[in-house]
Amino acid sequence: MAEEYVLGTYDVIVVGAGHAGCEAALACARMGEKTLMLATDLTSLAMMPCNPAIGGTGKGHLVREIDALGGQMGLNIDKTMIQSRMLNMSKGPAVHSLRAQADKSQYHIEMKKTVEQQENLYLKQAEVTELLVESPCGYGTESQNGADPQEKPFVYGVRTATHAIYKAKAVILCTGTFLGGKVFIGDSVHESGPNGMAPATALAENLRALGLPMRRFKTGTPARALASSLDFSKMTEQKGDAHIVPFSFMNDKIEKEQISCYLTYTNERTHQIIRDNFHRSALFGGQIEGIGPRYCPSIEDKIKRFSDKPRHQLFVEPEGLDTEEMYLQGMSSSLPEDVQQAFYETIEGLENIEIVRPAYAIEYDCIDPTALDHTLHYKDIDGLFCAGQFNGSSGYEEAGAQGLMAGINCALSLQGKEPLVLARNEAYIGVLIDDLVLKGTNEPYRIMTSRAEYRILLRQDNADVRLTEKGYQAGLVTEERYQRYLAKRERVQAEVERLRTTELLPGQLDDFFAAHDMPPAKNKYTLAELIKRPGLDYRAIAVLDPDRPALSDHEITQAEVEIKYEGYIDKQLRQIERFRKLEEKELPAEADYESIRGLRIEAAQKLTAMRPKTLGMASRISGVSPADIQVLLIWLEQRKRQA
Repeated sequence: MAEEYVLGTYDVIVVGAGHAGCEAALACARMGEKTLMLATDLTSLAMMPCNPAIGGTGKGHLVREIDALGGQMGLNIDKTMIQSRMLNMSKGPAVHSLRAQADKSQYHIEMKKTVEQQENLYLKQAEVTELLVESPCGYGTESQNGADPQEKPFVYGVRTATHAIYKAKAVILCTGTFLGGKVFIGDSVHESGPNGMAPATALAENLRALGLPMRRFKTGTPARALASSLDFSKMTEQKGDAHIVPFSFMNDKIEKEQISCYLTYTNERTHQIIRDNFHRSALFGGQIEGIGPRYCPSIEDKIKRFSDKPRHQLFVEPEGLDTEEMYLQGMSSSLPEDVQQAFYETIEGLENIEIVRPAYAIEYDCIDPTALDHTLHYKDIDGLFCAGQFNGSSGYEEAGAQGLMAGINCALSLQGKEPLVLARNEAYIGVLIDDLVLKGTNEPYRIMTSRAEYRILLRQDNADVRLTEKGYQAGLVTEERYQRYLAKRERVQAEVERLRTTELLPGQLDDFFAAHDMPPAKNKYTLAELIKRPGLDYRAIAVLDPDRPALSDHEITQAEVEIKYEGYIDKQLRQIERFRKLEEKELPAEADYESIRGLRIEAAQKLTAMRPKTLGMASRISGVSPADIQVLLIWLEQRKRQA
């Protein structure tokens, strides 16, 4: 047997260096914890094995929230973006979502530089093969004589493939799609992590042996092609926005040259080739066991499920400034390479395509997230936190958000402080985590604006108002960021008050109203009342308001939305107040749900397994009906009277 040796002792070990791992490790280190981040390959740090883009519908909200709490993703994409667009601008501000194309190489380089320069953070290349868990009951890898049999097992470090041991008080698993990774290209199947990297097979087996409830999920990525082999004149050019909106609240503006993306479409010839080769797809051939993301299907899945559609969109997007590789968004596949070559060549602009990386599907192990609590701590092993795709989510942004929260809560737990748990009415991060740990997921989970009940309150423009104070209290937001936030909030509040109190008489409005085809004013108007009128906004009334203060674009947006959507905001605040009563009703930890009369068997089983802390949490558990909540309300009242 190989000799083991201890290479170091830390407060926290983060396993994995993807988007979740980077946010988790940076958060712990910045909060004063000596942190080690381990990766099987350091070139995987902040790697973008799928689309080299950050943000998008719902996802842009998460990035802004990560930034407001003191995370790194927003700052990093601001440095490395090569195109920026604000999506959904034809709709209301609740669903406006920022998206930026990244230079994937520079994104990795900048994040690695940040990690390497961070005080308290140590980065090493090593494959973790085992969690070191001590258990008083003989569960796990070690046992302790004379321990309390009621005490839970606890993690105290990791073992690597080279038999090195690193000790720590806590471990955060951010393994992405590496655990038990298996890649499928037609009937070719081989063990692999993303981007041809080695899979983490031993750790996957170890986690199962420790009793973690594991499952198999699947995702995929499309082919990459050489730009010089494509005819962009046959495609629709998609330029970035003329005005770049930064992701980070620390940046007022960004000025840089942007690179175009392109749009083309599949056609009936494309579809016929794919249909003729359904039997050669790993997805339909039975080789893939894992469940894929419903909202990001492969091209063969799209053609099978939406057989009536004559065409599907294909976005051709650059992977960086120093590479010819183009990402073919919307065309992930597990078909063989010869079929991929054939169907791509039928698409306008891709007739002479030179594929440099084929599309593939990847299957991997992840945990059932209902085994976690709202801090992302694994319920059955003390000191073990989990984040990112390991928790059954998809996407860089979802991973980064979970990594940040796992890191914050891991550090707070080591410091003996109260955890930071964001409610559904406070953040999209709160919606994401609440959905995962209470409802679970049967497919890779993706955030969407439709998942949030209080969208008008959870806008991307006000993420700092909602979260920066919380990040500061937790100890992650820097003094510089906090003071910048306070000054901005003061300017916005002062401007809103000025707009609400500054009045204009009818005579001052005649020319303006006439220029906007509006009937003459009969009464005086405040500037705020003008902003609320259809077709008008803050910038439109500038001619009537020559003495307005100089504000940043962020500040203008916040002030304008607060005024223009005041009625909707007040309505949602009243809704939150009504639902707060359920959230405040605590459920006893020792409740025997099986004995509560009137509670359905399924609800009793789910409540026993999940142990929700409040009635509000119980109401969001799949399998617990409104009738069950009424039974619990009555039971709580009876219990209160008997006390």
